[in-house]
Amino acid sequence: MFAAAVTFVTLGPQNVRPHPLLGHHGDHALAFLLVGIAFGLAYPQRRWTTSAVAVALIGLLEIMQLWVPGRHARFGDFVVDAFSACIGFALSVAVDRMMAQFGRDPDPLTRERP
Repeated sequence: MFAAAVTFVTLGPQNVRPHPLLGHHGDHALAFLLVGIAFGLAYPQRRWTTSAVAVALIGLLEIMQLWVPGRHARFGDFVVDAFSACIGFALSVAVDRMMAQFGRDPDPLTRERP
């Protein structure tokens, strides 16, 4: 659902887009960092595949802006978005490892307790 919200804000009409709180790149970074964390935690067994698909879809989302009035595709936005999503995926790995170390979360591959 969060990915759908980011897509809607990215491709939606001008009047539904929020005003930047952290600056242009800061808002992009925060949104895609959260997407990376959410998908990394949701699909721990397929994190590499999910992150590769996420980067491809982020690129597609940027290209789709070429057909939205008032929007434009920027390579810099793609880099910030993709990098932030990948950092989110890396943070999800760190969270999984910390939780497994404390014995509160099962192993992400076998779902067995350590």
